[in-house]
Formats: sequence, structure tokens, C-alpha cells
Amino acid sequence: MSPLPADMFPPTLGVGLPPGRRPALVSVDLVQAYFDPGSALCLPSEAVLGPAARVLDGARQAGVPVVHTRVAYDAGGADGGVFLRKLPALAGFAGGGPLSQIVKEVAPAPGEPVIVKQYASAFFGTSLSSTLTSHGVDTLLVVGVSTSGCVRATAVDALQHGLVPVVVRDAVADRAEGPHEANLYDLQAKYAQVVSEDEALDYLAGLR
Repeated sequence: MSPLPADMFPPTLGVGLPPGRRPALVSVDLVQAYFDPGSALCLPSEAVLGPAARVLDGARQAGVPVVHTRVAYDAGGADGGVFLRKLPALAGFAGGGPLSQIVKEVAPAPGEPVIVKQYASAFFGTSLSSTLTSHGVDTLLVVGVSTSGCVRATAVDALQHGLVPVVVRDAVADRAEGPHEANLYDLQAKYAQVVSEDEALDYLAGLR
């Protein structure tokens, strides 16, 4: 997915956010629903999985805490609230069936927590904030899907929890190039530091 022309966007407002020395990584919703051709939520490509897997591996080698998220609702979808009414395709997560399971390429390693969420942000209604606090985290690397939805919501909430959000451009994806690029631009402009896979891996290697 190549970047859109720079002149499609106005000059950025924000400045760089240098990452800290105590990061964690959150892998957002890399579940079967986004890679199963029969799913209404399926992405046009699986290309995000390679970079996400490599960044996960880099975090593990550096001893950085890794947290995964997936979406699941009760069998009737009652805990999906207005979100499920707005986006009926989320009904595929009712009952926490196969579409809710993390794909094997980025499967959790032993000891890595998996947070089950019902809304866009990995922070909303979950234990993520307390988990990160317990590790003394100051920076949150974000990989996963989708850029315009759960990735963006998680990065914005990370900022609002006092963390430096670092979104790995190559390791996030969306259903179309326009929303993907526009949201990366907006995140860099106002809420996060957007970096390449190589930059993320260099950062993690420097922590060893």
C-alpha cells in the first residue's frame, strides 16, 4: 500500500514525540475476521501480518511487554450496544467464535495477555491501562487493524493516558488506501509518532 501524494494533505501541525525507554506493544485485533474472505470485515490484503509479526518478534527479543486484543460479544450481542447497531458486521464476533480468534502468524506467546474488548479502543472498558501501569510503561507501540478504527482509537487513548503512542505504519492496515493514509497523517499531526517497521525495529533493538 503506497503512501498517497504528500500534497493531498495540508502541512502538519504537530512536532515529533520521542519514544521513552519503557515501552509496551499492543497488537490490535489481528483476528480471523479481517483475513477470512467470507467475513464482511475482510481486508483486501494480508500484507500487514509480516511486518506485525516482525515487530512482535523485535519486542519479545527486547523483553518488552506484549499485549494482544480481540473482539468478542456475548451470544446475543447485548454487550455490543450502539456500536453493534451502527456496524452490524460486528455480529460476526457474537459468541466469540472462529472470527474472533487471533491469526497464527501473530499468535500470542506464552504469558502474553489477550484482552477481550467490545469497542474500538483497546483501553475502553478493559484492563489495559492498569496492566501497562503495573509495568511502568511510558510508550505504547501499536500494530494491528484497522488504521481508521481500533488503531486510531487506541493511539488517541494512549495519549490521553499519558503514554507516547508509536504507530508502526507498515504494521497497521485498513480496508482502503484513503482512510489508511488520512488517519496516519492525522495521527502524526496531532496524537502519535508514526514510524516505519525499520524504525520500530531499530528502536526495539536499542533497548536490549
